[in-house]
Amino acid sequence: MKPIIFDVDTGIDDALAMAYALHSPELEVLGFTTCFGNVAVEDATRNTLTVLEKLDRHIPVFSGANQTLNRGEKKKYPKHVHGEDGLGNTRKEVPSLQASQGNAVDFIIDQVKSRPHEITVIAVGPLTNIALAIKKDPKIMSFVKEVIIMGGAVRVPGNVTPFAEANILSDPDAAELLFSSGLPVTLVGLDVTLQTCLPKSKLGEWRASGKESAQFLAEMTDYYMKAYDSSHPGLGGCALHDPLAVGVAIDSGFVSTVQMNVKVVTEGEETGRTIGQPDRESNIRVCTQVDAERFVKHFLERVIRS
Repeated sequence: MKPIIFDVDTGIDDALAMAYALHSPELEVLGFTTCFGNVAVEDATRNTLTVLEKLDRHIPVFSGANQTLNRGEKKKYPKHVHGEDGLGNTRKEVPSLQASQGNAVDFIIDQVKSRPHEITVIAVGPLTNIALAIKKDPKIMSFVKEVIIMGGAVRVPGNVTPFAEANILSDPDAAELLFSSGLPVTLVGLDVTLQTCLPKSKLGEWRASGKESAQFLAEMTDYYMKAYDSSHPGLGGCALHDPLAVGVAIDSGFVSTVQMNVKVVTEGEETGRTIGQPDRESNIRVCTQVDAERFVKHFLERVIRS
């Protein structure tokens, strides 16, 4: 099993990615760390606990960054995409599960310290927690095996501005710090995630299963797909952004990569833009192609537990 720390800003596709990861025997989820992003960090933590409760799993959850590295609190959250609660307005009650004592940054450092060169971090939100861990203990963080990031748009336009993808734009300084740190990174960006599609028809199958967790995931994903109907008319579903990062952790053969030196624009109208230049010496691998059909099939076999 591959030991992972899963860094989330839990909205709808994070929840799908969580279910995918927790139902994949190849992965040992050591804990979830939460960050602002799709929602405020308090909601991200609450949503993570809600999803775990629905999936009947007890995994440690550590609350993390509530604001950016250098720019204060995030001003606006994408409620039109993820709902008022971040889970498509499906969160009806406070979860009975509780977050763990301590904070996300210390948890990341402690885990890496205890298992040097073993732990993969999957990060599907702003990269603030990881940047703070690097700043706090760069020597220990150099023992991370790999960081798999859902973020960036190297060869395609952004999804928040013409230049920037949402996770990178939420904290461009954190992203630039991580990309320049020398840590081994696989960047799973819009270049590949937008080629994946979960069809609307699958939600009916999830509902028909009669499982409470499947009903929960179907309801929130239906909300997400309605947002996609506006932004991507005719798609007939939604992209599997965060789940693809999990897929790459399970099977790197889902994607093809190019080693690149990646820089993040941190000022001006192109803030958040990820600029990649091929560089065989770089520790950053940028995903440029995806076997979408094989990945989506694999995701669908796992996301709803049989």
